[in-house]
Amino acid sequence: MQESVEKINLIINEVKKVVLGKDDVVKLTLTCLLSGGHALFEDVPGTGKTMLVKTLAKTIQTDFSRIQATPDLLPSDILGVSIFDVTEQRFVFHPGPIFTTICLVDEINRTTPKTQAALLEAMAEKRVTIDNDTYQLPDSFFVLATQNPIDYEGTYHLPEAQLDRFMMKLQIGYPSFNDELSLIMGSDRSLINVQPVINLEDIAILKEMASNVVITESIASYALELVTATRKHPAIELGISPRGSEDFIKSAKAFALINGRDFVLPDDLQYLFPYIASHRLKFKHLGTKKQENILQEILEKIDIPVKR
Repeated sequence: MQESVEKINLIINEVKKVVLGKDDVVKLTLTCLLSGGHALFEDVPGTGKTMLVKTLAKTIQTDFSRIQATPDLLPSDILGVSIFDVTEQRFVFHPGPIFTTICLVDEINRTTPKTQAALLEAMAEKRVTIDNDTYQLPDSFFVLATQNPIDYEGTYHLPEAQLDRFMMKLQIGYPSFNDELSLIMGSDRSLINVQPVINLEDIAILKEMASNVVITESIASYALELVTATRKHPAIELGISPRGSEDFIKSAKAFALINGRDFVLPDDLQYLFPYIASHRLKFKHLGTKKQENILQEILEKIDIPVKR
């Protein structure tokens, strides 16, 4: 257990060479990775979404690709295409950038729904079908997508069914005063300084350890009560799906491991709940209430299980 925490800390320390003050976001991203999910970063332009993802990817010794989403991006630009080979007299498949272990999709909501759907299907099934042939993606396939808030010009809203494919929605937020001061003073925070500190074999071991983390029935019931509350709340039109509840449990196990435990606490669920829930919920007219206030209301309403 101690060794797994040390490996996680190695990653966090490498990321700190470029991105300051975002340890919590890095831990949540690693939670998605170790529980087999995908992460969506939403924030205003210029807050460092892409830089954080690129830095994190570089700490893992594996292949990495970046897809810059644009309105003219086609599904074939992502998935690949079959081209007729005159010499061999047959069609040869040329894989697209999605055939990688870690895939950064920058500004996913700037591309069309058709291209979004092609990408998100690959995320869900870890395979691509082209011209009736199916091609498998790597077992550790991990998508980190960024998007700008939907009220920005030139964005295409991701439908609820597609948002549900992401385990968490995360926000970078503005840096603290001191961190931003360090940034504008020109301190050397280049990606060149970042080194790979973990490989795919390490990731596979950590994933196995995460899946073996213990969650008692009472704590699993508490998680399900939180999920069920989103389906019954009068201000929520669409609550968390069964896929979301499954992601909730998986992420809690991975988060416990990252924090050096082999068991899940109610605190883990309370901390993760907003990140698991926010992008999966469709709200009615909120009036003066904010989305985060409703989620906090649910957390306060459901009784925390007490150890007996």
